[in-house]
Amino acid sequence: MDSHPPSPSTGLALAPVLILGPTASGKSAVALELAERLGGEIVSVDSMQVYRGLDIGTAKPSIAEQARIRHHLVDVAELKESFDAARFEILARATVAAIQARGQVPILCGGTGLYFSAWLGGLGSAPPADPTLRAELAMTPLEGLLQELAQRDPVTFGEIDRHNRRRVVRAVEVIRLTGQPFSSQRAHWGEIPADLAGRCFGLLRDRRDLHERIARRVDEMFDRGLVEETERLLGTGLATNPTALQAIGYRQVAEHLGGLRGLRETIELVKVRTRQFAKRQLTWFRGQMDCEWIEVGGTMSTSGVTDTLIQHLAQKIRSLPTGPPASTS
Repeated sequence: MDSHPPSPSTGLALAPVLILGPTASGKSAVALELAERLGGEIVSVDSMQVYRGLDIGTAKPSIAEQARIRHHLVDVAELKESFDAARFEILARATVAAIQARGQVPILCGGTGLYFSAWLGGLGSAPPADPTLRAELAMTPLEGLLQELAQRDPVTFGEIDRHNRRRVVRAVEVIRLTGQPFSSQRAHWGEIPADLAGRCFGLLRDRRDLHERIARRVDEMFDRGLVEETERLLGTGLATNPTALQAIGYRQVAEHLGGLRGLRETIELVKVRTRQFAKRQLTWFRGQMDCEWIEVGGTMSTSGVTDTLIQHLAQKIRSLPTGPPASTS
């Protein structure tokens, strides 16, 4: 039996790799190829891909892609269930440990900043929901909630998705319950542990390139049947799940099905909302996550991006000290 402990480079080789960035930046394709080349498994960090049925509108990995590389935290909740960052943190920690126990590299890939933060550093000290206050806030116009948030917590007001009523209500709820800004009660988000330094990568694309990719993705989603998928899901739990119904695409299509706007207008609105979402994602990640950002040109292939990431990872392993630590006696 080998009595020698694993070398530092062996342990680092199995440390998780994080791939993040705005929607449509090409994260999933890079994660897939990186997993193949490193011997890894993918952990989805996406607050909507957890729901069964939300397939087309979330750009969920296909059956073929999931057969090619094992994916985790996809389709782990029914539409009638609630799913939040706290539940993600628990599942992700167990999943990462299991992947490493199999001798594989966990590759956490996605665009939900709060889920990355929960996995890295917990969720902070904010109190649990208060049903009475929550009911009161549910009756308050969104404009009033945003005005209160701007006055009492400008930091959160500047970062939050102002179209996402659920998140606005939660921020105001915490402020009223504690008397303190919501932003001051979050965990120390984005701090990268020593074993993950140099293993967190963000993908950056030129604004025009990203917008063109978003437009193509949205058109493809509607061509593949996003309207029909949404109509079917509204009868099986989507309509009563306030979290899932916030998903860009599904919310706008649900409004279209309710007669609020025509199909062409709906498609353009989904593109606008997706561009706005991508901008918020990028602002949040660059402000909160201590990652290495990789410029991805419009002509740069997935393999080229993967090569760059592997070079960075190899450099990190080569930089480790070799041999036993020097004696201090």
